[in-house]
Amino acid sequence: MSFPPRATAYPENSQSTTALVLSILGLVCFQPLAIVGWVMANKELEAIAAGRRNPENQGTANAARIVGIIGTVFFGIALVFLFLFLAGFLSFSSYFT
Repeated sequence: MSFPPRATAYPENSQSTTALVLSILGLVCFQPLAIVGWVMANKELEAIAAGRRNPENQGTANAARIVGIIGTVFFGIALVFLFLFLAGFLSFSSYFT
């Protein structure tokens, strides 16, 4: 018994799961990873659109992009608060010296 020929493989392996994991880790643990996940997800979506990667992973890549954007926004907000805290602390400490 012979099996039908397997569908041709795409020339590149998908990175959508890696992008999703990095985006989630960036959201939960180490926020700069969210930026890396967002960039990887965008490159994955471009490769899917160009036909170099399997389109079945487009949903995972979209999820990675969205989570990466959210993590990046949280990272930006945290940096703003850190800057404001340091500016206030330094100006307050110089007030007493």
